[in-house]
Amino acid sequence: MQQITEQHFAERLERGARQARAAGFDGLVVAPGPDLAYFADYLPVATTERITLLVIPAEGGPAMLVPALEHGGAAETRAAGAIRLVDWSDGEDEYVPAAALLQEEGRYAISDATWAMHLLGLQDKLPDARFEAISHALPLLRAIKGADEVDRLAAAGAAADATFEDIVRLPFAGRSELQVAADLDRLLREHGHEQVDFTIVASGPNGADPHHEPGERVIADGDMVVLDFGGLLEGYGSDTTRTVHVGEPSDEEHEVFDVVRRAQQAAFEAVAVGVPCQEIDRAARAVIREAGYGEFFIHRVGHGIGVTTHEPPYLVEGEERPIEAGMCFSIEPGIYLPGRFGVRIEDIVVAAEDGAHRLNNSSRELHLVG
Repeated sequence: MQQITEQHFAERLERGARQARAAGFDGLVVAPGPDLAYFADYLPVATTERITLLVIPAEGGPAMLVPALEHGGAAETRAAGAIRLVDWSDGEDEYVPAAALLQEEGRYAISDATWAMHLLGLQDKLPDARFEAISHALPLLRAIKGADEVDRLAAAGAAADATFEDIVRLPFAGRSELQVAADLDRLLREHGHEQVDFTIVASGPNGADPHHEPGERVIADGDMVVLDFGGLLEGYGSDTTRTVHVGEPSDEEHEVFDVVRRAQQAAFEAVAVGVPCQEIDRAARAVIREAGYGEFFIHRVGHGIGVTTHEPPYLVEGEERPIEAGMCFSIEPGIYLPGRFGVRIEDIVVAAEDGAHRLNNSSRELHLVG
């Protein structure tokens, strides 16, 4: 796997400055959260009332304001050589050095994760400056992945695949959803995940709820079971869904599963550079609608993934932004029959000049479990 170096972070910082400049902003203001990890390889040990703030000006070098007692950690990151560190100490008005990093009448895109108290503190010192949420101002800021990022997403996907291959060897019938979810959590960690974000186990009628929280329901013979799980491995996300069946499925269950499988394949084949994001959703939805289940596909077909498991781009009706090489996103159509069962199949894919490449390669056939 390619190592992420100071040069990679320098390139990200320059790309951020370039995007800010192109959008008419004077820079980016980045608070602790996914954006800070992406640009600065840094997160404070604990996010507290003490302000940490990275400023990436449209012109000039980036600087990061950090509490003096946290200087050591900030200075040891892979990005440290590309960022000037500015300390502040307890007892000082921290918004004075923070404001000094910005233009008095500047226009800035600011991280969604910024605490309100810090934004208000900046506005108090810079009443003529303007701030807009990064998610609205520059929604595709992290959307184009470099080779180093795709490597990590591929490793996370492979770990999720291995988790699925292990979980289907374990018993389902007679065990609760929570017990199977605990196995998914354990297996993801055994296969390298440092963080598990979700382990959906939705059996029988619970499968008709796309975001079902695993509960005490005991899985029984004849249940369809939706497994949706993921987290972070080396800082990058996994997110995959497979649907299994306890014992032999009915003809109807076979039919619904096959419709979802074909819809997922149609969406995958629709991915191409320059195609509007909404067309991927439309491709899957057309298959499901033509099979007579259109009203039971109740969510978008996909979302971006990177240092978070949900981020732009979103593959949904109305999103006309074109797909670009390097975008990574889920393709996850589903059919949800209220009170009965649900089916969803999900892979992470990366868009390239020659089409789409799956980062999940476990079988998409209907697995029978015991």
